[in-house]
Amino acid sequence: MAKKIDEKEVETKLELTDIPGIGPIAEEKLKAAGYGDVFAIAVATVGELVEKAEVTENVAKKAIEFAREHSNMGFKDADEFEKMRANVFRINTGSKELNKLLGGGVESGVITELAGGFASGKTQLAHQLAVNCWKDHKGLTVYVDTESTFRASRIEEMAPDVEDILKKVKIGKAYNSDHQMLLCEKVEKMITEEKLPIKMLIVDSLTAHFRGEFIGRGTLSERQGKLNRHLRFISKLADIHNIVVLVTNQVTTDLGVFYGNPDKPIGGHIVGHTSCFRLFLRKGAKGSRVAKLIDGPVPEGEAAYIITEKGIKDI
Repeated sequence: MAKKIDEKEVETKLELTDIPGIGPIAEEKLKAAGYGDVFAIAVATVGELVEKAEVTENVAKKAIEFAREHSNMGFKDADEFEKMRANVFRINTGSKELNKLLGGGVESGVITELAGGFASGKTQLAHQLAVNCWKDHKGLTVYVDTESTFRASRIEEMAPDVEDILKKVKIGKAYNSDHQMLLCEKVEKMITEEKLPIKMLIVDSLTAHFRGEFIGRGTLSERQGKLNRHLRFISKLADIHNIVVLVTNQVTTDLGVFYGNPDKPIGGHIVGHTSCFRLFLRKGAKGSRVAKLIDGPVPEGEAAYIITEKGIKDI
């Protein structure tokens, strides 16, 4: 039987087994699925708990209700909310111009999307951010590779002076969309178990498997629903654990566009609304790359940079 908890007790002092209906076996299953604390239960859905903890729908409803009663989920004054953002950090991209465009670098707590065509430099920028995550913040990067584009040798080229840099990046190769979602779900458990802090998750690329597995308009609804669940999870992961989440995205060509750039990111409104910062990358003049901020909480604009043997640099 769950013990009675004082209403004033902070939720961080509670264990999962303090929640009615959650015993040691259910606790073990929840933690294995990435639900490590009471707040994670509070923001979960009934369906998620039924599936992950293998409890009844009634038990799941009561567990969520209890968790919400003992979690600070209400409104806050704007000044208090701004104080909470003091924990937000940004990872240097290697380019001062690109950092400036993003408001100081790639921000924690939200999803940043890098979209662009073939050879636009998405993976190169992802590699650079993995290096800088350790160099600037002493944080590990979890890298989910869906297109076999990760290169350990490139990490070493970008950080020749950093000892054991390859041990600071954890690689998971996803073979399909289900495997990709499973790897991302394991990150929450890794956050609590790794000796060094995990400060960034990279999914390169987000939509490759979804695009390949769901072909034709008849599968569009199923694909978007699955992609939405995936994005909701990693968005919550970024917010709760204050980590940087970077996703790269493929593009498709709109044949109905006769003026301007006909390329647009895959994923439609699902990806557009979930990503806080959206960058569209393209090749520029004389081998440069241009990043255009197409959406974000800062003014839109462009930044140009180059990709060298040693990484991302200003022109």
